[in-house]
Amino acid sequence: MAKGIIYKAMSGFYYVKSTHEVAECRARGRFRLCKSSPLVGDIVNYTLTEQGKGIISEILPRKNVLVRPPIANIDKLVMIVSAAIPVTDKFLIDRMVAISTTNGCEPVICINKIDLDPADELFDIYTGSGFDVVRTCATCGEGITELTELIKGAICAFTGNSGVGKSSILNAIDPNFKITIGDISKKLGRGRHTTRHVELYELSCGALIADTPGFSAFDTGHIADKDELHFLFREFEPHIGECKFLDCAHMDEPDCAILKAIDERKIHKSRYESYRRLYKQALEYKEWEHK
Repeated sequence: MAKGIIYKAMSGFYYVKSTHEVAECRARGRFRLCKSSPLVGDIVNYTLTEQGKGIISEILPRKNVLVRPPIANIDKLVMIVSAAIPVTDKFLIDRMVAISTTNGCEPVICINKIDLDPADELFDIYTGSGFDVVRTCATCGEGITELTELIKGAICAFTGNSGVGKSSILNAIDPNFKITIGDISKKLGRGRHTTRHVELYELSCGALIADTPGFSAFDTGHIADKDELHFLFREFEPHIGECKFLDCAHMDEPDCAILKAIDERKIHKSRYESYRRLYKQALEYKEWEHK
């Protein structure tokens, strides 16, 4: 019996990397029966059946699971955003931050293209809200060392709008990343296996990277119930429980500590506006419709 991490899944095969080998594995049928198939990022126990091939016998407890792309045990979700074209909608950032928080992975906000726009407002909003924020220019290398330090040794997912510079950032962190992607594309053939192929790529800094789809395609389903949503806004936390009403929704209630904090500029108004939008979505969510 050996233990390793699934770094690639494709067409029913799982490629498991341990400290001393890489094995092409199948999963035991019982995983399909209990609807708990292995995912990229899973730590698993496996048994070799022949040289370089094996059977996955156990999936160890997961830290988290993302639905699309299907991946487990993400430590950090890196959001590549920009105030230059394409301009990133602040609500989309806040939605991704909420998704990251509810899944127990640390959000990192990377503001790219600062050679075109330094994005001072975005920087102030998210540093003021208590997040790791780094400003980068993929073309000149500014901020790349700082970003590398933030992700070193972690399992990370990178996401962002198309054209915002995800690939450029990854190639700036590790030039070999471009070669790896190119080799994989040639092996797979253009357009083949695009929905089934998920892979973690190891960078020279020790980070494992899952390059994910853009914001519009990144989906984990329902984020949180309305009563839990305020816990996903970390700058709200010092004020939760200080409202006049214990069940305060922080919408329009009198003597609301969150609204007071906004007036006192302790909470940025754009973050609160995102909270309102997410709260209204949570109100409209009907669990029975999604079963």
